[in-house]
Amino acid sequence: MAAAYHPKGSVIAALDIGSSKIACFIGRVRDDGGNIDVIGLGHQASHGIKSGTVIDLDSAESAIRQAVHAAEKMASDVTKGYPLREVIVNVPGIHTQSKLMSMGVQIMGEAVTDNDIRRALAKAQDQAIGHDVELIHTIPTAYRIDGHEGIREPRGLFGQHLDVDVHMVTGSMGPLRNMASCIQSSHLDITALCSAPYASGLACLVEDEMDMGCVVVDMGGGTTSIAVFYGKELIYTDAIPVGGQHVTNDIAKGLTTSVHSAERMKALYGSAIATATDDKDLIDVHPLGEEDHIQPNHVPRSYLVSIIAPRLEETLELVRARLNDSGLGPIAGRRVVLTGGASQMPGLRELAQKYLEKQVRLGRPIRMPGLADAVSGPAFSTTAGLLHYVIERGDEMPAEIMANVEAGNMWQRVKMWLRENW
Repeated sequence: MAAAYHPKGSVIAALDIGSSKIACFIGRVRDDGGNIDVIGLGHQASHGIKSGTVIDLDSAESAIRQAVHAAEKMASDVTKGYPLREVIVNVPGIHTQSKLMSMGVQIMGEAVTDNDIRRALAKAQDQAIGHDVELIHTIPTAYRIDGHEGIREPRGLFGQHLDVDVHMVTGSMGPLRNMASCIQSSHLDITALCSAPYASGLACLVEDEMDMGCVVVDMGGGTTSIAVFYGKELIYTDAIPVGGQHVTNDIAKGLTTSVHSAERMKALYGSAIATATDDKDLIDVHPLGEEDHIQPNHVPRSYLVSIIAPRLEETLELVRARLNDSGLGPIAGRRVVLTGGASQMPGLRELAQKYLEKQVRLGRPIRMPGLADAVSGPAFSTTAGLLHYVIERGDEMPAEIMANVEAGNMWQRVKMWLRENW
């Protein structure tokens, strides 16, 4: 199925609401192939968000407004100062759940069409919709015709019965409503939702990684999210409530210093793996509550590393456990891509290779050339990926599927009429 069409010159906006930062990218479709130029960007330290959850509506709304305003101001030459009205928004992995199901439809000896696939997806959506969840993605991952496996492209093939394996991603209604309230208070409408690790994978992965099997580990400030790709589709997503801010808090407690000083030390001197010179390298720690820091308070860098490493090891062990519990090990491949702001810790790649027993590389938004250096790193993978999603994979939006499905025969038409009218 083709993604939703965005004509040349269309302006689209992505809003990434994270625990440590809020970022907004405004993009313009360059040509009919869906290539995007980023014409506006803004980012702001996050407030009112903790571990991917809104905890203060007013603070979160203010931070969103500032990030959006900065992006609008930068894009004003193209947009003629017209304010943003619609955005695509990320859903933190901690609030999503994966569900795999298989759904079949009769094709009565005819060739499989887009609409046959949509009918199967619509039936799956009917079963997945609940009062306490919002359906975010409906992704066909595999097909069978009359029981024959291994079909990647069923369109045009003939048979009696089509089965579609479907990956449904749902979001918890409560946290989503709180997030939507902040966005709508900023006079913005949400046109689409996308799971954060899915967006990161779309920005960071090359085609072969998506096809052969790859795990994306998106390490944010408050959460670490997981996305597994295979056959060019997202087949699993999960998250754990541990991220870079937990490392910062560990440093602040372990060295009795402020969170601000702990974050600075982590960025300047932090490492996931100890080195031979760590005992000789001294770091000056600003003691908590002392305004006049006259006397130096030196600690060896090895002590800082001894605080950081256990938290990162715990995080990677939790990721490994989630992957093992998913049962997707054989098809998840031997490749891991680390991304997200907390993935930039020196030595983390080597530590991840040890704990996950896979080849590991650091991922950044490689599929969006021309980004400014300040926003081209792993911390902005989700933001860039949201633009890719709405351009390339808009057909996975549940509302898009329901809007375009057509009844396949008279009985289907009767059932659809009943559902729509009663």
